[in-house]
Amino acid sequence: MRTTTHILSNNKTDFTTNFSSPIYLNQNKHYEAALLSIDLYNSIPNITDKNNKFKYSNDSGNTWKIITLNKGSYELQAINDEIQRQMIINDDYDSANNEFYITITANVSELKSIVNIANALYQVDFSVENSIGSTLGFQPQVISHGYNKSQDIVNITKVNSVLVNVDIISGSYVNGTQLPTIYSFNPNRVSPGYIIGEQPNPTLIYFPIHRSTINCIRVWLTDQNMNLIDLRGEEVTVKLCIREVVNIKQQIKNAIKELKKENVL
Repeated sequence: MRTTTHILSNNKTDFTTNFSSPIYLNQNKHYEAALLSIDLYNSIPNITDKNNKFKYSNDSGNTWKIITLNKGSYELQAINDEIQRQMIINDDYDSANNEFYITITANVSELKSIVNIANALYQVDFSVENSIGSTLGFQPQVISHGYNKSQDIVNITKVNSVLVNVDIISGSYVNGTQLPTIYSFNPNRVSPGYIIGEQPNPTLIYFPIHRSTINCIRVWLTDQNMNLIDLRGEEVTVKLCIREVVNIKQQIKNAIKELKKENVL
């Protein structure tokens, strides 16, 4: 076997593909593998049950209401739209003028968020458990009427890198630890809901294979902190190349021997 390609697909981000016919590699030779491509949708959620609570008061803090956002991939505008949608349901907006008492926008130059509270009776509590406050860049606190800028940078992008791990390789290191990571990429180059088609560029990077018999291949996707990626059931397709390591020097030696046998040299 010189070169073979293998397409592995699943709707999980940690899956194992079993081969009906095992791949047998010559133990006297060396083999390596590279990622040819990976295709998946950018469905990685940045809002989960860990940061989906928005707590507010419409009576100067005497009573409180909690809005819960569904798990999903939100941009800042989408977070604002969903909170305002639910405030309409709660009848907590100016219906006569169709204006909102709480509006969330971006301070693009500082990468922070702004929570503008237009009604003097309204407050927002970011100290509640599982608050969306940290995502918006706010520390645990209660904010009131007026222009409120977050103390920290918006943390709406939870995953900076997706690491593609394949259990048949070695020779890859992440933060000084040897791990079977064959490729990594930034998933945020496309908006949520759009397909990501990744191919190594400009050249493929090959890693040594540490098995002589391949009955199955496990693939799993993690973030930069080695947490398993959640694609919410969307399909992921990985295409791998397995090839024999060509020993040029040995090939030249063998060719010279053949030529000598044939009295050409």
